[in-house]
Amino acid sequence: MKVRVLGCSGAIAKDCRTTSFLIDGDVLVDAGTGVGDLTLDEMVGISDVFLTHSHLDHVAALPLMIDAVASRLTQPVRIHALAGTLAALRTHVFNDVIWPDFSRLPSTAAPFIRFQEIEVGQTLALAGKQIEVLPAVHTVPAVGYAVSAGRGFWVFTGDTERNPAFWRRINQMDVAALVIETAFSNREQELARRSLHLAPHALADELCSIEAGKSFPVYITHTKPAETELIMAEIQGFDEGQAGCARGGHDIRWLSAGQVFEL
Repeated sequence: MKVRVLGCSGAIAKDCRTTSFLIDGDVLVDAGTGVGDLTLDEMVGISDVFLTHSHLDHVAALPLMIDAVASRLTQPVRIHALAGTLAALRTHVFNDVIWPDFSRLPSTAAPFIRFQEIEVGQTLALAGKQIEVLPAVHTVPAVGYAVSAGRGFWVFTGDTERNPAFWRRINQMDVAALVIETAFSNREQELARRSLHLAPHALADELCSIEAGKSFPVYITHTKPAETELIMAEIQGFDEGQAGCARGGHDIRWLSAGQVFEL
């Protein structure tokens, strides 16, 4: 299984593209501005889109991508998301005001997209991949995902704050790589708490939820461009005291657009 990072920034700036991951060429996890770097042929190859939640940085490119490939589609693109996320897309994006309702065009019998409701805890089998819907804690209905082709899970938290249910499930899994958000620096930790994002202090506490003896690389995503260097410095300064637990030494790495995971 191949996971290609199209975008992993918490906002836009030069060379900063928002959240989107392409898995094996046919599955898109989130549809942030990073999707715009795909060729038309690559976009046409996407059959399924899994959204973590409805915020703009995770869905901004979805209507534009569908518009770009519509004339070449032979089957509707399936959009998988929580009921609340799908409702937000119908009301605020594909509403014939902001964008055409591609779930009814060119006809209700043969639309460009089909909405597929998912639930936390559900597992889907898709083109040789197993995709599990994980809990997230955010200001709108939200999830994370764990994806495997049989040799360990690539896990993405989505946007979330402290999330005990997520760690309970992760500790039961064979995790090959964890992608976790850290949107704000510690100086903005109150804003992070109110907006249900992580800052480095909260990240350190969350990583203490990993069971002793488990080891896998942890990739940091969704940093705000204006704070990325500070966030990186604060995370690099972790020690066991900051982590608030007896375990340290996590293999923490930085996610970058263009990076590819081979699992």
